[in-house]
This record gives sequence, structure tokens and C-alpha cells, in this order.
Amino acid sequence: MSGRWIEVADGVHARRYAELDLTVGLVVGAERCLVVDTRGDLEQGAELAAAVRELTSLPWSVVFTHAHFDHTWGTERFTPCAVWAHEGCRAELTEYAEDARANWIAYYREQGKAETADAIARTTFVVPDHLFTDRTELDLGGRAAVLLHPGRAHTDHDVVVHVPDAGVLFAGDIVENAEHGFSAFSFSSESDLTAWPDTLDTLLALEPRVIVPGHGEPVDADFVRYHRHGLHELIALKAGVGRGETTEAAAVAASRYPGDVTLAALKTP
Repeated sequence: MSGRWIEVADGVHARRYAELDLTVGLVVGAERCLVVDTRGDLEQGAELAAAVRELTSLPWSVVFTHAHFDHTWGTERFTPCAVWAHEGCRAELTEYAEDARANWIAYYREQGKAETADAIARTTFVVPDHLFTDRTELDLGGRAAVLLHPGRAHTDHDVVVHVPDAGVLFAGDIVENAEHGFSAFSFSSESDLTAWPDTLDTLLALEPRVIVPGHGEPVDADFVRYHRHGLHELIALKAGVGRGETTEAAAVAASRYPGDVTLAALKTP
């Protein structure tokens, strides 16, 4: 259950976990700190809260990069505090969290991870109470953390956290550093494959030195550029299948990504 901290800049940390290859974050200012995502259940959130307290005793706020369980369901161990998110995140957690809870409990029981399933069953969902649409800036005391909705990608409510003075960007699941860049979990019925490259362009325009993905080790801008090109290729393959010019099997053979990743991308709306 335990993770490890990576200091990606002075006072800016990523915390890595083997479970789901998850990466969360912490931005420390002179007066306050900001926790970027909270893991997937009350026990995981408690571990993260304790780990944050090993680094700083400053009062914290939380920001969700998106509504998915592994990024938001650990929040009760941080409350009371301000919880920031895109306005679409609140609707997602309000309308769909209970159905998602049942699905993930079943998943972890099938995986033989009864403790995680039980922890999810006991978790209280925390709905964000500080919402924004496009951009907002938090003053952490001598350091700004800019919360930005850069466009549709992994979901329609993705949020990134830019720390300009450190050149660090927490990208959530807009960027994933899996074995092949993306994983099949990157693409779902909530994803917007066509808009995703433009969203990555918005991230690159911020000229980050370090990009912290929602899953995997931190990366640089060249990594993001490579997979932006890969997304354009997936878009072209999907369009070809849609027009009947090629088959799914041929698209998989032509893709730079593994078959499960390519097929997941082809099935996005």
C-alpha cells in the first residue's frame, strides 16, 4: 500500500504507487499546500494524508484531476478542506459514483483483493465544493498553482495543475506513462480521441520542464509530443475504419500501440 515520493522540483512532489501504477502530487508553498488527487479509497487516502504530513504540516487543499475512483475516493481523510475540481467532475461523482463503487468492489473481489474491496465499500465520497470552468489560480504563499481545464481528452472534465515557478505540470490521465505510453484504460466512453491532440498542444504551450502523469513516472515534453503524434495516427486509423477503408485488424497491425490499446481507442465516441 505504501508509496514513494519523488521531488520533481523544490517543494513539488510526485508520489508513486504500484497499485494501478498511480501517481499523485503535492505542491508546497510558504503558507499552504495543495494535494493533487487522493487515491482510491479511505485507507489509501489515509496513507497518502500521513505521507503528506511527513513532508509538511501546512494546511492543505485538494484538487481532482478528474472524477475516476483512483484519483478521488481517498478524500475523506483530508476533510475538512477546500476540494477543487472542474464543474463536470461534481456531476460525475454525484450521478455515477455508486454504480462505479459496485463495479470496482466486484473487480477487486475477482482479483482476490478483498481488503481493497472492503475499503471501497466503506468509503464516503467527497464531492468537490470549489468548482471552476476554465482556469483558476491558487495562492499557496509565495507560489501559485494554476488549475486549468485544457480541453477534452481522457474525460470531458480533465484538470491539470501548473506550477509555473517550478516548470512542473500535473497532467492527470491526459498523459499516461505506461509500458507503451497509453494503456487500454486511457480510452473509454468518456474520452474524446479527436480533441486529445489539441489538448496536449495546450499543455505543451505551457513549456513545462517536468510533466507528472496520472499513471507512471514523470516525463518530459518530448514524451508528450511523441504520443500526440501517436494520437493523430489513431484518429486516422479510426476514421479509416469508420469509412470502411480498412478493418480493425488492419488498423491494429498498422498502429504503433499494442492491440488492446488500439482497439480501445477505436471504440471511443
